[in-house]
This record gives sequence, C-alpha cells and structure tokens, in this order.
Amino acid sequence: MTWLVIGGIFVLLLVVLGVAVFSPILALKTIRIEGASAVKATAVRSALDDQLGTPLALLDTGRIDRDLSRFALIRSYVIEIVPPSTLVVRIVERRAIAVMADGSTFDQVDPAGVVLKTSPTRAGLPIIDIGSAKAGSPAFGAAVKVLLALPSSVAGRVQTVSASTLDNVSLTLTGDNHTVIWGSADDSDQKAATLARLLQVGTCKSKPVINVTAPLNGACGPRQVTPTSTPTPTTTPTPPPGG
Repeated sequence: MTWLVIGGIFVLLLVVLGVAVFSPILALKTIRIEGASAVKATAVRSALDDQLGTPLALLDTGRIDRDLSRFALIRSYVIEIVPPSTLVVRIVERRAIAVMADGSTFDQVDPAGVVLKTSPTRAGLPIIDIGSAKAGSPAFGAAVKVLLALPSSVAGRVQTVSASTLDNVSLTLTGDNHTVIWGSADDSDQKAATLARLLQVGTCKSKPVINVTAPLNGACGPRQVTPTSTPTPTTTPTPPPGG
C-alpha cells in the first residue's frame, strides 16, 4: 500500500507538471506593455506576438531579449508572467539628454551616446560640443557627467557644454549669457551646487564668467580678454659690398 501511495503521488505530480507545462490552459494569450511612451506599445507587442499560444513555462526569454533589442528607445525591461495566460513587459525608455550637431541637423543622444532621433533644431536640449570626438568618448562622458549633476533649475538653462579635454569642461547658459568654467568632471555634484548658489548671488548675475573649478571657492568675474601678441620684428641681413 505504501508503494502504491508513493507511486500515485508521483504520477499525480507528473500530471500536474504536464498540465502546467503543456496545457493550453496556461498558454500565453495576452501581452501587456507598460511604460511605453516614445516607443509604440503596439510595435513592441507585435514583435513578441510570435510567442502567443506558447505555454508560459516554455516562453523563450532569449528570443524576447533579441526582439526587444531592436528597439533603440528601450534602455531596459522587466518581464512578469501572470498566470493563467498573461505576459507583462515593463519598459524603461531611453531619454535624450543633449544633442550633437551633425551638419545642419542635430542627433538627440541619451547618456550612453545612443542616437534616439535626428531633428532640424536642438529641440530645447543642450548642445554637446566635443570637437571631432564621438559619442561614447571620454570627452563625451565628461560632458554627460556634468549635465547629469546639474539641478533642474540650472539644467534647463544650459545651451552648450564643451569638453576639449577631460579637464577642460565649460558651459554656456541662456538668460544672462553666463560662461561657466567647470574644469574636470570630478566633484560635479559639489560644483553644480556651487553654481546654483552663485547664480542666485546678485553680484554674480551681472558677471559674464562663473568659475567653479574649485567648488569650495567658486567665483565670478568679467570675461578675460586674450591679449594679442606683437610679432617680433625680423631684419634681413645686408649683403657685403660686392656680394
């Protein structure tokens, strides 16, 4: 009797497992997309609908990853299986943080340097100017680190962020047309707090240059004029007589 009971329980477990894995009762019937805004939820759902009818336990997560990787606007996602027949995909979208000039147009890029779209204007986003360097370069990373550190009250005023080297980042702000000498991207959080404070100081509002390279000693002042060097006169030797 003991062996019969054990055998019966084992068979019952196999039946339950078979129903859970292969039964159409627990097959995928509904795909729900959450968090989609810039990317179309219908397009994401369409990319995954080849798994409709697949038992939930046999869903191919590798294929889901490949299908979703085709969407440049998707930064990350989480899937949740909700029995008896639903797959929930929660999407985190990429957000443009700045633009980079490309001829007469502007590429909107996220913090990772992924181009999300191209627009005829900067679309209210700051311009990253890193010369001939590309998105994803150290100079780009320094510019992004500075932008991410700025409070919203300042970030909305940034017109350009330039980074000729890792230690030479500067900003231009709209409004009072300030130039901000930032220096390196190190201590960007502290520099951002110093910048926000100096922008509220009456004496700095009229000064065109703000320097936060030393965040504990932020300063503001006039724009420096680069002196023009005077060329050194040269003389042409006079040839000797008869020469």
